[in-house]
This record gives sequence, C-alpha cells and structure tokens, in this order.
Amino acid sequence: MSKPDQPQSQHLSADQIEVRIWGFVVVMITLILTFIVFALLYSVTFVTQPIKSMAPIDQAYTKMLNDIVLLIVGGIGGVVGKRAVGAAAQTLSPKPPAAAVPAPQPPSPMQPSPTQSSLPDFNWMGFKNPELDESWTPGPPPTTPPEHLEDDDEREVLAAARQEVKAS
Repeated sequence: MSKPDQPQSQHLSADQIEVRIWGFVVVMITLILTFIVFALLYSVTFVTQPIKSMAPIDQAYTKMLNDIVLLIVGGIGGVVGKRAVGAAAQTLSPKPPAAAVPAPQPPSPMQPSPTQSSLPDFNWMGFKNPELDESWTPGPPPTTPPEHLEDDDEREVLAAARQEVKAS
C-alpha cells in the first residue's frame, strides 16, 4: 500500500499522451470557434446597421471572421478526421500472418524510360494554354490636347518649382 504523504508517480504511455494532447487541441479550437461565432452574432445582432446594407467595416469584419471560421472548421475536421481514419484503418485492416522474412536481394538498376515520366499526369482534361500574342504593339500617343489644364498662373508656379528642384 502506498503512503499518503508520497506523491504517486503516474507514467503515461505514448498513446495516452497523444490522446490528451489531441483532446486539448480539439477543445481549444472548438472554444475559439464558439467565441468567434458569438462575437459575430453579437456584432450583427446588437450593433445598429444601415438600412440597405452593412457598413464597410462590418463587411470586412464579417469576411475576416468567415475566413477564420472556415480555417478552424477545416482544422477541426483534419484533426478529428486523422484520428477517425487511423482508428477505422486499424479496425478494418486484416491482420497479416507472420511470415518468414525473405532474404534481401540486391537492388536492380532501374532505367527510367524516356517516354514515361515519374510524375503523374495532372493535365487529365487536356487543357492547353492559349498561345501568346507577342505581335501586339501599343497604339500611337493621343494627338488631342488634354481636357483639363491648370490655370496659367498655377502652371507657371509648377514650372518654377520644377526648375528649382532641377537646379538643386
């Protein structure tokens, strides 16, 4: 029997540590998601909005929160999905029979064939970029005078300021 004044040391296995860390991460991400949802609901429900549309800052805030929520939901799905897929794979996979280990054979030199690439074919739809039109040249500059000119006295002040900058 252990003595009450001595702390009992608890040794956790690697699986137990992984489960505790996984649980902590899921709880924290869920709390963050819940806080964001309540903040979004509060900001839209209890803050006065314009009649026809949202204020621009509220639109930006809502868009930012939407992106954060999607990121967190994807993170939760990834964390939970990883565990679920791992558990399902262990459950469904047949136990391999214990077989004798075959003798190692020397590696045979592989020569990649020139017609076959080691990369998968990502262009399965046969998409081809359009040809570039490199013969394009810009048109001539406009020959008409500009529609807006400053007053003559203001243009003289600007010209004098330019000359002053060039001289220094």
